[in-house]
Amino acid sequence: MSTAAATAVVTLARGRHEHLAAQHLSVCHGTRRPDDYVLASMDDPSLVEATTGGLRRRVVPVAASAAAGLPLAAARNLAIGTAFDAGAEVVVGLDADCLAGRRLVAAYADVVARRPGTIWSGPVTYLDPRPAGGYPLGDLELLDDPHPARPAPAPGVEEDGADPRLFWSLSFALSREAWERSGGFCEDYVGYGAEDTDFARRADRAGLDFGWVGSARAYHQHHPVSRPPVEHLDAILRNAGVFHGYWGEWPMLGWLEEFERRGLAVRDADGRWRRA
Repeated sequence: MSTAAATAVVTLARGRHEHLAAQHLSVCHGTRRPDDYVLASMDDPSLVEATTGGLRRRVVPVAASAAAGLPLAAARNLAIGTAFDAGAEVVVGLDADCLAGRRLVAAYADVVARRPGTIWSGPVTYLDPRPAGGYPLGDLELLDDPHPARPAPAPGVEEDGADPRLFWSLSFALSREAWERSGGFCEDYVGYGAEDTDFARRADRAGLDFGWVGSARAYHQHHPVSRPPVEHLDAILRNAGVFHGYWGEWPMLGWLEEFERRGLAVRDADGRWRRA
């Protein structure tokens, strides 16, 4: 695989229209424009194909159940599979809230081309609320302040042998070979929580490596959050049980215990978590 390998950016969303428009512009500001840009629209018919700066955003629809929650795993599988089926050799997964740093696509394309047996992640900065004039899409590095809970190598630095438990789906890239070996995201997970942790476990079990690439920097646009994410209580409890069934341990334990402290969840005699 050469550094000129066909590269796609994929994302998934329901709503988030302004954030997606800003992401589209940020990708156009990059030193390398992707060959494809795919959006998995989760039951949002108002998300339509769009062209900005000469870059076309393709849309693939995914049905969603209001009761079960957003099918994040299924949407990622569809978006990534669509990109590879269209000829991509490198796929960059970018959360809908994330803006691409100027070197993100180029850095991911380069490192995946050289090291296709590794799943790569890049540092992510959580931005303050959008200023009146918008984020400076051509100079996002001026806002650089990577999340302290994840590795953040400097631009130009690569770190391999990374802990798979630190993988996150906000920003990552992989080759067709790595995608096929991983088996994709497990679609037993529906709604928020644990599907990316499970994916990393499966990829690690398949013999894939993990690494961090400092030049692939992303910037997460601000939006209100709750800690813990009580609006996702039912999905987190359900997905935690799915994860425990596969791996014999509980993910998101800090959130589960905080839910318990708040009287929102309890642990049964058999050790399983449920809504209080």
